[in-house]
Amino acid sequence: MGKTLYLECNAGISGDMTVAALLDLGADEEKLKKALSSIPASGFEIRLSRVKKAGIDCMDFDVVLDSEHENHDHDMEYLYGHDHDHHHDHDHHHDHEHHHDHEHHHDHEHHHDHEHHHDHEHHHDHGHHHEHRGLPEIEKIIDQTDLTENAGRLAKKIFGIIAEAEAAAHGIPLEQVHFHEVGAIDSIVDVIAAAVCFDLLDIDRVIIPKLTEGCGTVRCQHGILSIPVPATTNIVSKYAIPMELTQMKGEMVTPTGAAIAAALKTDDALPAKMVIKKVGLGAGKRDHERPGILRAMLIEEVS
Repeated sequence: MGKTLYLECNAGISGDMTVAALLDLGADEEKLKKALSSIPASGFEIRLSRVKKAGIDCMDFDVVLDSEHENHDHDMEYLYGHDHDHHHDHDHHHDHEHHHDHEHHHDHEHHHDHEHHHDHEHHHDHGHHHEHRGLPEIEKIIDQTDLTENAGRLAKKIFGIIAEAEAAAHGIPLEQVHFHEVGAIDSIVDVIAAAVCFDLLDIDRVIIPKLTEGCGTVRCQHGILSIPVPATTNIVSKYAIPMELTQMKGEMVTPTGAAIAAALKTDDALPAKMVIKKVGLGAGKRDHERPGILRAMLIEEVS
């Protein structure tokens, strides 16, 4: 029998937070590693660790990139169409305004996720960066990865939601949405990992009452954008996901996180009474006024 999952997104949601929370909830680490090792791409490794957020023990899922692929961010803000000249200031995408938030936990978060802010436009000359992946290329990678049918379908669904939101944001057709090859690996790993973990847990209902978002602005490839950024806004709008906008500074809901929520959500409302059977805590890489923790709970309705 399937289970009911409650995703408490009071501190936002991102791809890596989701993977970490589902692993902490009981998704099999070895099966996840086996699936991820079959992705037909190199230049990354997975690091799982325990970290403390506001003193609370959480799981951390980290995609660590080698120096050649070190990036740019795994939330695909660098998605763009062929009409954007492919210049190489994509290091400036919107997540990197938050780098000052990162002096907290474990020392490996200077990796891809939001630490590679504006001082990285100098690294290597980008001469080999001119290959780009669109949705068909992403789907081919998913097809070549050793996934169950359900996990593969979910990974494609999540990527489709992100690409659709970016196409709408940029005013370009879906087939023109491409993202840079270097720096895209961790997006692919995050989304596939989330799909695998969800599939492993045998969940058939997902309750997401709301996504809590911060405020302010972030820098992206093309300039300064307001939070929530256009891709995230497009996702929560199209899929009618309730959003709580707070006065906490910074982006708490990433486009990848919003897309995962949109792909998984079956219900908005919690039952009047429930028993919490198990809890998984996933750590985010950014800290705001509220600790970056995504809580995933297996629940059972009681009368």
